[in-house]
Amino acid sequence: MTYVVTDNCIKCKYMDCVEVCPVDCFYEGENMLVIHPDECIDCGVCEPECPAEAIKPDAEPGLEQWLKLNADMAKSWPNITIKKDPPANADEWNGVPGKFERYFSCAPGGGD
Repeated sequence: MTYVVTDNCIKCKYMDCVEVCPVDCFYEGENMLVIHPDECIDCGVCEPECPAEAIKPDAEPGLEQWLKLNADMAKSWPNITIKKDPPANADEWNGVPGKFERYFSCAPGGGD
């Protein structure tokens, strides 16, 4: 089992999870983070740290697409080990439905 980042991270991109991860398994895209499933040790410390509740255990039903997305994007996005500030309008995006279909970007992040 591993943990996965889901669509509510899109445009929120809080990074509290990065700070607590003992194995640095987070990768940064332009507008969300993902977890590398082969690096995650299933400790679960990241899940309660996410203000957007975007991190879930992959054993929850219906998360297969997110496991695949996390695995695929972790191959091309840069590893992130230090917490950065979330977008200034992150709170406005928390809980907005349909973010994946409208706003997901495959572009790597962390260019700042």
